[in-house]
Amino acid sequence: MSSRRSRSRQSGGGSRITDDQINDLVSKLQQLLPELRERPSDKVSASKVLQETCNYIRNLHREVDDLSERLSELLANTDSSSAQAAIIRSLLM
Repeated sequence: MSSRRSRSRQSGGGSRITDDQINDLVSKLQQLLPELRERPSDKVSASKVLQETCNYIRNLHREVDDLSERLSELLANTDSSSAQAAIIRSLLM
């Protein structure tokens, strides 16, 4: 018995996810990742897809942080009663 299946059985009750469902979810994840989307016909391992997913999410977090910082700097240099400042504040919330 594989360790994945034994862990599934040990977790008790509840519904179990099948290998087909895992493969389907990994395939869907692969389609969401720009790095792997261009290679849908290539066989990519599930671990590679999960690793790329984690990297992609980290990069998105970095981008959000950078953009928030840039917007904060822009807001600090903008008249606080202007329409532009209101737009920037709404983006930061």
